[in-house]
Amino acid sequence: MQHLLGRAKWDADQVRDDVRAYVVEHLHDDEAVLVVDETGDVKKGTDTVGAQRQYTGTAGRIENAQVAVYLVYAGRRGHAAADRELYVPRSWTSDPDRCRAAGLGDKTEFATKPELAARMVTRFLDAGHRAAWVAGDEVYGGNPRLRAALEERGTGYVLAVACSYEVTTGAGKFRADMLARKVPKRAWQKLSAGAGAKGHRFYDWAVIGLTAPSPGAGSC
Repeated sequence: MQHLLGRAKWDADQVRDDVRAYVVEHLHDDEAVLVVDETGDVKKGTDTVGAQRQYTGTAGRIENAQVAVYLVYAGRRGHAAADRELYVPRSWTSDPDRCRAAGLGDKTEFATKPELAARMVTRFLDAGHRAAWVAGDEVYGGNPRLRAALEERGTGYVLAVACSYEVTTGAGKFRADMLARKVPKRAWQKLSAGAGAKGHRFYDWAVIGLTAPSPGAGSC
């Protein structure tokens, strides 16, 4: 293992593609969902690629850490990571010498986490795999470009947005939390998102029709 990690030469992107194919083959589900989320590894020094003081869910606070965005394939048979993209902050991409010293290309460009997510979803679909829809938290739901990219591919999504996010309906523009308050109680349904450590995870759901003046604006 140490030889593989430290001395052997192998194509990381090819291994990524092999892992993705392996995951889909063994967990295949026509109703599978792609989940995008990031996680971090706390670091002591500053030489690890992408490391800087930033929020990481691993610690639950701002720490010196390296953060990566992951794409998970989830279906009835189980779930597994199918792709990854390292988040390289602007403090790195704006310093070509630092990037070069760490083994990154001179032309490494900054990409937001939603842009990294879109890159992975595109790679997944371009490989000929299918997914019913994509899920993510408000880091990804708040980005119209990611939603537009999914719409262009005809891929559905359930992406959270902040309560202050504004959406447009036939009656005008509203904050998401204000619009939710306007929905009558009879329109809400309590559904389980699956069993967790403490039993079923119930959430309340309602559908609201939205107008979509531009790609990525959302439709319901």
